[in-house]
Amino acid sequence: MSRPAKTRIRQSFERAAPSYDAAAEVQRRICAQLAGGLPAQAPARWLDAGCGTGHALGLLGHRYPDSCAIALDLAGAMLARIAPPCVRIAGDLEALPLADASLDLYWSSLAVQWCDLPRALAEAARVLRGGGALRLASLGPATFHELRTAFAGIDDYRHTLAFHDAAQIARLAGEAGFSGVRLRSTVEIAHFPDLHALLRSVKAVGANQLGAGRRTGLMGRRALARVEAAYEALRTPAGLPLSYDVILLEATR
Repeated sequence: MSRPAKTRIRQSFERAAPSYDAAAEVQRRICAQLAGGLPAQAPARWLDAGCGTGHALGLLGHRYPDSCAIALDLAGAMLARIAPPCVRIAGDLEALPLADASLDLYWSSLAVQWCDLPRALAEAARVLRGGGALRLASLGPATFHELRTAFAGIDDYRHTLAFHDAAQIARLAGEAGFSGVRLRSTVEIAHFPDLHALLRSVKAVGANQLGAGRRTGLMGRRALARVEAAYEALRTPAGLPLSYDVILLEATR
């Protein structure tokens, strides 16, 4: 699957760091769901891979107060906003700067969809000790389907990432060396008063970068008005919906 260049991903999340926490309500809800499947036994050392501004670090730190927490993110500006005590590392999920078999828990919430998933899972398997736990949240193909519907017929550009489905994620986890693979699926929906607020929110959490096939120029007013009208047809009493097709993965190394 085509992914944006790492430089563009890093720049997008660097810019989003100041606005991320205020816009990341859905991301926090997904973290809470993933935390529901945490191992009972405290890990000696665990990693938050793609930690963002560190919401999960507080969540897991409360659960495992005596464990060593490592926070890793591609964007230094995200790492700079982390409050809980931890080891901070600027790094790539596809090439972790960690020793083999050095972790007991690998946690990653809404980061691997930006990666080459087989590489990211292979790295997760490499740094986990035998019996170590993988807890991962990613996004499925129905994510942002409302955006695709609104843009359908307007142009031929891509307006969302391509996402792996649950079966593909399970298969890739098995191929990477994980066992006991368990999947949970859920849908989280955010609502917005209008299209402009919706698009600002997507940008505020850094999720506005696309790979090949994206629009590289500005959209004209007439085309944008058509998109707004198409999206308005999807309005609910709560506002304009934006869906996150959430896939939660639990597995053992």
